[in-house]
Amino acid sequence: MYFYTPKTSIVMRNFFYFILIAAFFLASCEKTEKKQEEKPVSKKYKVVGYVAGWSGLDFSTIQADKLTHINYAFANIIDCEVRFGTDDTIDNASLNENDLIELQKLKKVNPDLKILVSVGGWTWSKNFSDVALTDSSRMKFAQSALTFILKYKLDGIDLDWEYPNQIGAGNTYRKEDTENFTLLLKQVRELLDIQSDKEARKGENRYLLTIATGADQAYHDNTQLGEIHKYLDFMNIMTYDFYNGLHKITGHHSNLKPSPIDPAVKAKNEDVRSVVTSVENHIKAGVPAEKIVLGVPFYGRMWHGVKESTDGLFQEAQTVGTIVDYKTLKNEYIGKKGLQKFYGTDCDALYMYSKDSAIFISYEDTMTLNKKLEYLKQKGLGGVMFWEYSNDYKGILLNSIDDFLNN
Repeated sequence: MYFYTPKTSIVMRNFFYFILIAAFFLASCEKTEKKQEEKPVSKKYKVVGYVAGWSGLDFSTIQADKLTHINYAFANIIDCEVRFGTDDTIDNASLNENDLIELQKLKKVNPDLKILVSVGGWTWSKNFSDVALTDSSRMKFAQSALTFILKYKLDGIDLDWEYPNQIGAGNTYRKEDTENFTLLLKQVRELLDIQSDKEARKGENRYLLTIATGADQAYHDNTQLGEIHKYLDFMNIMTYDFYNGLHKITGHHSNLKPSPIDPAVKAKNEDVRSVVTSVENHIKAGVPAEKIVLGVPFYGRMWHGVKESTDGLFQEAQTVGTIVDYKTLKNEYIGKKGLQKFYGTDCDALYMYSKDSAIFISYEDTMTLNKKLEYLKQKGLGGVMFWEYSNDYKGILLNSIDDFLNN
């Protein structure tokens, strides 16, 4: 039997109240935690658009609010320095340094927009091997890169060395390119970090260093992907041109997955090209998924004189695969000239073929684009890059990217 005094009653009553309050508090915490867990986490994906200086694009028409980064293409390398306004041309057009001034105006629309200059490209990668060769040449290049950034009030620099230790467009190349590329990026990174610290730039406002990486096996074999990412903010993988201007056989130029009937797959060739293959190779090499920005083409590849078949795929042609931009495809080819549309369900790729005109076109549309963006999200990649802004048709492809990633 339990006997209690008035004092004991007060103590017990207070203890009972304490238990009730504690239980209420714990229940409230559980509800709060549950609400926090159920709240969707919004992720800011990178949307990187290359803008070609020779395209004739009116920069004021750029939808800056749908981009996070603009890479202006290209600056050249002269005497181991980043240069602009040389006598060299691309597609018979001289680049205008006023372009970079005009691009800065887009920050009135999107203050968070980052504008970088891209150095090199297919045509102007020929001097990278000399730039990367010695300590002094690497320092000279890095200093000129920083000077260029400061002169034009840019947010960083993108290096597009397309073919280290490989034959490209009449370039010099060396076996030392593989290691020297890493050393070059390290040197540029150091100077950019020093300048960022000097200006007290924090977080995403620090000066950026990015590169465009190849999607083929040769690029993987001739670069130290697992090392170079340490000096980079992110990498833009050029996951397109799998079948291109070197091929007189038709094929997918930017398929998501390998096609089982691709001759390279049948031959068990190590250089099987697809978006998935390239991304997986980057990750296996040690590149964090969040540093990978997936490249998509705003253009197709067209072959003429294609051998007659059911759908024209993987057939001999009289020409190589020439570039045709998306706006031209929409205006002149899609649903026209007797071209029939096909979709490769085995590899998620679109193409068109006409027996009458013997034309075959591999291209990107919103359907295949969204398949890639879905894969991007599943893999936890950092975002999407596209070549090239002026190739779009009424903003269809860019709008599709924006809708899928942000809405």
